[in-house]
Amino acid sequence: MDAGDGGEAESYNPWSVVNLVFAHLADQGLHPVLGESGDPGPPARALLEALGIEPAPEGNREVMRGVRAHLDEIREAMFDGD
Repeated sequence: MDAGDGGEAESYNPWSVVNLVFAHLADQGLHPVLGESGDPGPPARALLEALGIEPAPEGNREVMRGVRAHLDEIREAMFDGD
């Protein structure tokens, strides 16, 4: 998915999108089931792709940036003297 303005494409947690779709369907009186054979990953990916969303394994990029920054802070605090 391209940002269109030359910037980085916006990202979302794919499970949030799946949850939103399922909540909407449930509000309409439907009872969707995802992954009735066990792993919901492949059907969830198919749902996202049908909506034109390319699921990324890293999920929300902003969350991952925060996690990496926090890990960098921890490394610096732990190994500052080395």
